[in-house]
Amino acid sequence: QVQLVESGGGSVQAGGSLRLSCAVTGYPYSRYCMAWFRQAPSKDREGVAAIDSAGSTSYAESVKGRFTISKDNGDNIFYLQMNSVKPEDTAMYHCAIDPRCMTAIQALDLPYGMDYWGKGTLVTISS
Repeated sequence: QVQLVESGGGSVQAGGSLRLSCAVTGYPYSRYCMAWFRQAPSKDREGVAAIDSAGSTSYAESVKGRFTISKDNGDNIFYLQMNSVKPEDTAMYHCAIDPRCMTAIQALDLPYGMDYWGKGTLVTISS
């Protein structure tokens, strides 16, 4: 059974940093796209950052230069390093993984189409 568990959310002031983690267990495939999505109140879910099994990454324009997605090669843990955060980054952040997706760019366009999802971790940025 594939499970994703996010952690690392919390409340920080604008300009600060957070690192989110996504621990993946039970994933039987060698190929993947993994992505972070976020959903703010009354807004649609949007793709934030993605990485694929070839190591390519893709970012939403709103977070380029501030967020970094990475994977711990020793364990199936993915990270989202969030720097210079802004109040508009406030949202519930979910990680997701899919064996059918081919590229990280493709994953960002699947805010409702990834196969496996975590329950989310809340990020609140105060001004």
